[in-house]
Amino acid sequence: MALRMVCTTVWRSGTDLGVNNARAFVTTAPMCRRVRPLGPMPNEDIDVENLESLDKYRSYNRYFTEAQEANNKPAWWKTYRSYVEKADPEHGVERVDIGLPYCQPRRSQQLKERVQVMRDNKKNAELERACRLRTYRIPLNQVQETWEKTTQPFHIKRLADHYGIFKDLFPMAYFLPRVSFRISYSQDNSRQVFHGNRLTPTEASSEPQIHFEAEEGSLWTLLLTCPDEHLLDNEAEYVHWLVGNIPGGAVKAGDELCHYLPPFPAKGTGFHRYVYVLFKQEGPINFQEDVRSSPCHSLEDRTFKTVDFYRKHQDHMTPAGLAFFQSQWDESVTNTFHNTFNMKEPVFEFIRPPVYHPPQVKYPHQQPLRYLDRYRDGKEHTYGIY
Repeated sequence: MALRMVCTTVWRSGTDLGVNNARAFVTTAPMCRRVRPLGPMPNEDIDVENLESLDKYRSYNRYFTEAQEANNKPAWWKTYRSYVEKADPEHGVERVDIGLPYCQPRRSQQLKERVQVMRDNKKNAELERACRLRTYRIPLNQVQETWEKTTQPFHIKRLADHYGIFKDLFPMAYFLPRVSFRISYSQDNSRQVFHGNRLTPTEASSEPQIHFEAEEGSLWTLLLTCPDEHLLDNEAEYVHWLVGNIPGGAVKAGDELCHYLPPFPAKGTGFHRYVYVLFKQEGPINFQEDVRSSPCHSLEDRTFKTVDFYRKHQDHMTPAGLAFFQSQWDESVTNTFHNTFNMKEPVFEFIRPPVYHPPQVKYPHQQPLRYLDRYRDGKEHTYGIY
């Protein structure tokens, strides 16, 4: 009995050892195989074992010349950039800045102002006492004003790029919103338009109140458009409001080219972007070709393209301000389609594809008990929980 146990132990240990080693060798061997490259690799013709036979460059100019020639030779491999450029020819093309010119302040002047502010704060005993007692309150109005004068245009541009505003309204172009303007759909400023916030069509049913700082005698153009709302053309827009030749900041005193129309995002299409663009004019502009009949309740007449409108008047106006909000369907949209446009309301629904099941296996292995329910004939299927 003891001899049988000893033999069994030796046989098992030896078998286990042999199998494990065999598995390790069989698994490792394919991993060591190297696939031959598709073409000649760089420096493949160099004999590494005999480096003394290589021709010396003797000078840096000779090495630099041959390196440039090797770099200009066509190679079989391609980089990621070449693949992207082939798929999208416009990839990597620099966009054009069509906004107001930007005069960057001097760095030395900014440093002087900051140092002066720090000195004044150190001499302020009340500020020191409030900070020590943790009773100091940061004036948010001053922070808002400082942000609007310094980094606000860059932040708004980044948000506009994130939401694809420039891509859809001004292809291959952008601008920095130098002029900040406030848009409110209520008297108490509770429903304001910022840069991507959400408002319902009911909240934006009437003309908003718009305020922006403008020099005396300057002229402006205000545009409200939606690049996601057109029912027939994906590249077209619907203009919701267009006012030109605005004197100063008085929007109501301008020439209303197209009266205000509330948002009407179709049901089932998700959120739509509604963009306010403020243009600064160099002088009075004749908008006779852009005037719509008042009231304009025709979707065909409201078909619009911002880039075409800007190209027509680009010699006399420059985009200066930008604000936008998002909106989706609510009950007021139905009223707009029925009463304003006198048409049936379009409703979009998502048709889900049927559930895919692989071909049935005659002897299913490691499948749930209700595996055959997937392939039963009948109207009502009970798929169960897998």
